[in-house]
Amino acid sequence: MKALSLHGDYAMMILLGEKTVEYRSWSTDYRGKLLICSSAMKIRGTMPGYATCVIDLVDIKNPAPRQYEWQLGKIYDIEPFPVKGKLHLYEVPDDKIIYHPEVDDDHHPTQEMFDDYMKKYIDPHIY
Repeated sequence: MKALSLHGDYAMMILLGEKTVEYRSWSTDYRGKLLICSSAMKIRGTMPGYATCVIDLVDIKNPAPRQYEWQLGKIYDIEPFPVKGKLHLYEVPDDKIIYHPEVDDDHHPTQEMFDDYMKKYIDPHIY
C-alpha cells in the first residue's frame, strides 16, 4: 500500500477526523487508499514511528504555485504498527495492515466502542 509520513500531530488529527486536507509542495497522480504514518519525531500526544490509519486520497487541487491540497476522504481504522518513514510516497506491505471496520463510520460505532478501540490499540503507543 502507498504510505505517507507526516508529523505526529497531523497524523493524529487525520486519525481523529479533525484534518481533511493535507498541504504538500508536490503532487501525485495516485488516488486511493493511503496509509498515514507518524514521523519518528517525538511530539507529546502522538505515536512516533507508527502507522496510524488508512484514508482515501480523493483528489489533489492546485490553488497556487507549489501548493497542493490533498483532499482526504474516508478513514479506515487499523492496529498501529511500527513504520520507518520516508520522503514522498512509499510502499508498505499490505499484510502488515489489520483493519478494524467495527469502528469505521460506516458501521456507526457507539462512543463506547470507539473509546475501547482507542484504549486497546492507540493509547499504548502514545508518547
